[in-house]
Amino acid sequence: MGLDVTGPGAGPVTVRRGVPAGGERRVAELYWDAFGRKLGPALNPADKAVAFISAHLNTDRAVCALLDGQLVGLAGYHHGGRALTGGSARAVLRAYGHLRGLHRLLLLALFERHPAPGQLVMDGIAVDPDMRGRGVGSLLIEEVAAVAAEQGCREIRLDVIDTNPRARSLYERRGFTAVRTEHTPYLRGLLGFGAVTTMHRPVGPGGAREL
Repeated sequence: MGLDVTGPGAGPVTVRRGVPAGGERRVAELYWDAFGRKLGPALNPADKAVAFISAHLNTDRAVCALLDGQLVGLAGYHHGGRALTGGSARAVLRAYGHLRGLHRLLLLALFERHPAPGQLVMDGIAVDPDMRGRGVGSLLIEEVAAVAAEQGCREIRLDVIDTNPRARSLYERRGFTAVRTEHTPYLRGLLGFGAVTTMHRPVGPGGAREL
């Protein structure tokens, strides 16, 4: 798949499955730029968080967008018992210490999302700020949909927080429908959001939407 991007020196954006060799740090930086506000209380400081994410990626659980060979976006997904971001409880305790690590584990548990049978869970989209609004997110979503179809999934599921309306608008344009909203006002002061909406998109052959 490809996407033409206009601008000086710009070429086509291409999508590949899996994180390119040596691209772990870049993936972690993009992921933290997109989700650091939400994950900060569990993984801060930022430099330590990026190092932790980079060291515990399941690199085959992502689709990546590249421009002139440089990684400019990614979408992670959870299927077959593994998600893009990993790291066991032991790894968290080893990185952050036992006293502070236990608190962080409790916060990370709030973000755990496991697929139901026949589902693929999409673990968010991260796009380089200079590339936003150019269709990269849509390209990544359609590649995730193709993965879901190949794996025999009937739908894609994702969660979007109330402080990210831009992401929700993108998901709605790509065929996702809200199925429920969980209000979490007790998390607003701690994590910066007060509601999480779950969205589904049906998957047909080749990833096409069954509308």
